[in-house]
Amino acid sequence: MTTADLENRASRLSVAQITRLLGAGLLAFGVFLSGFVISEPAPYELIMVVQVAIWFVLGLRISRTVCMLLALLLVFNIGGMFSLTVMNDMSGAPMYIAVSIFLALSSVFYAAIIEDDPSRFTLIFRAWVVAAIITALLGILGYFNAFPGAHIFTRYDRAMGAFQDPNVFGPYLVAPILYMVYRLLTGRILAAPFLIAGILVLVLGVFLSFSRAAWGLLLFSGVALIIVMLLKERTTAFRLKILTISSIAAVVLILALVIALQIPQISDLFTNRAKLVQSYDGARFGRFERHRIGFLMAMERPLGMGPMAFGKIYGEDEHNIWLKSLTTYGWLGAVTYQIMIWSTIWMGFRYLLRERPWQPYLMICWVMILGHALIGNVIDTDHWRHFYLLLGLLWGCYALEHRHMRRQRTSASMTAA
Repeated sequence: MTTADLENRASRLSVAQITRLLGAGLLAFGVFLSGFVISEPAPYELIMVVQVAIWFVLGLRISRTVCMLLALLLVFNIGGMFSLTVMNDMSGAPMYIAVSIFLALSSVFYAAIIEDDPSRFTLIFRAWVVAAIITALLGILGYFNAFPGAHIFTRYDRAMGAFQDPNVFGPYLVAPILYMVYRLLTGRILAAPFLIAGILVLVLGVFLSFSRAAWGLLLFSGVALIIVMLLKERTTAFRLKILTISSIAAVVLILALVIALQIPQISDLFTNRAKLVQSYDGARFGRFERHRIGFLMAMERPLGMGPMAFGKIYGEDEHNIWLKSLTTYGWLGAVTYQIMIWSTIWMGFRYLLRERPWQPYLMICWVMILGHALIGNVIDTDHWRHFYLLLGLLWGCYALEHRHMRRQRTSASMTAA
């Protein structure tokens, strides 16, 4: 090989490395922007559109497994497009469906990017943690009106950070909390103070959102992650470590809650929000009554009612993802959504305890998707950026698992031959 050939090869390698670094930076920046969604379309959408185009032009591929996710999401959104045909007033509806389609494609992108290189999990979750801490701090400072104009980060005296709604802000913070909890339980002791500080900031953000869905999601997913880790780790010493640290963390959080409730502003709102059923839930034409009416109406409308039509009739959105899938995406979208969610949860359950390099992320994402399916009974999640991020990451794990199994079968057949 001549000197010129070596120089050309080195040049190609350097270009490939630079391209990879730029791609990683763009990916991290896109995930970071998911924590700042004050309006639609948000900067997140603009960056992700550019990013998705660049990655696929540069050769990012979609496997058969990821194609299954793509097919389900496309059929789901085709149902949404059909629902537009029954609307008289379409103001805002096309943009709603456009955002839905974009979010679906972003989920497919995340699945493909993870299958291409599972080491990107670390990059994605670190960017998510940084975004979550910043937006949580904005919500906390806004709640206490720490500087002039800080109230823009609150709504109805509830922290919402750089989001449109406290009910989205709170759940957004939960996955980064689980990631840091996992690292706290399995990582080095030297990193513990920083992880504990980050967890406390995010937990305070979730608490000050005063979102019952966020509180329930944090409680459920935290307990579920600990249970899964106890099932995964077979050594008594490690199980004892998990239980000890978890117990200490629970005590610290309870003490922090007790201290926070000494502030009258927090105590009064907590007392009101901690009620399982609010007046607007159980009242005549309240949330639960609207659910009943909505399901009955949806049974007579195969194509649905169209985006935001339910809210225009009753003054409030559906606040139930299963009803939302019927009213906004029709029967076709609702059935597809059910298939997608429950097949996602079932596959994750099957692969949950298999020892793989990506297993920690699979556990976190699976617990979160299951938690979102549960809180979906009282809230709409079809436009939550982080939900589609979690969905894509989880299907990326499934694609990696299927590729791993194919390699094992190929290796076994070659050995047998």
